[in-house]
Amino acid sequence: MNPLLIVHLYPREMNIYGDTGNVLVLKRRLEWRGRPVRVVPVSVGDPLPHDVDILLGGGGQDAAQGEIGADFAARGAELRAMADDGVVMLTICGTYQMLGHEFITQDGDHIKGVGVLDVITRGQHERLIGNNYVDTPEAGRLIGYENHSGLTELGPGVAPLGRTQAGRGNNGTDRTEGAVRDNVIGTYLHGPVLAKSARFADNLLQRALQRRGLDESLEPLDDSLADRAAKVAVGRPR
Repeated sequence: MNPLLIVHLYPREMNIYGDTGNVLVLKRRLEWRGRPVRVVPVSVGDPLPHDVDILLGGGGQDAAQGEIGADFAARGAELRAMADDGVVMLTICGTYQMLGHEFITQDGDHIKGVGVLDVITRGQHERLIGNNYVDTPEAGRLIGYENHSGLTELGPGVAPLGRTQAGRGNNGTDRTEGAVRDNVIGTYLHGPVLAKSARFADNLLQRALQRRGLDESLEPLDDSLADRAAKVAVGRPR
């Protein structure tokens, strides 16, 4: 089979709290199974490959999001077409917010998103910070770390990625975390989330393989270390 193509969007600007680790986890889990994989970093001004299987984007500080804002907006039509075509996307925090309709700042400014996900985010002064876990219907429990002041509300065009504890997740009130539309997933879980959520990592890979028409199951791996790390993270104080 041709190598599975993973695009890492804005690797320099959007790599806070270890989000680049998600790229490494997917790459290694394919390599351990003897499956070919290719990773392409895409920075400001770089073209997006036309044969993307998985696109990964991380979070960044406000200054970093400002650096990529115009470039990200210019990719809107292309990102919407990729989403419609079933490309698997995992977007974390800032990239998740920019995939929505808009971000409304604390000062009331409206920053337009690209509209891939039916979500709106509003800034506030208080931050949601700490270790977090999310129970999902497809990938079990996800373990990560959140640190964001944007409160995200889901529209009818998306489903929550999963359920979390009170005071955490998308907005701290409705106990939802993340958003899913087809193969596009947004979440506030840093960490990197895939390092301690092996089932979730394989779920993304399986989605990408199925999109190619390959329905065979992934070979099992020894995930005992990742599972132990997940238990430790869940037990840590917030």
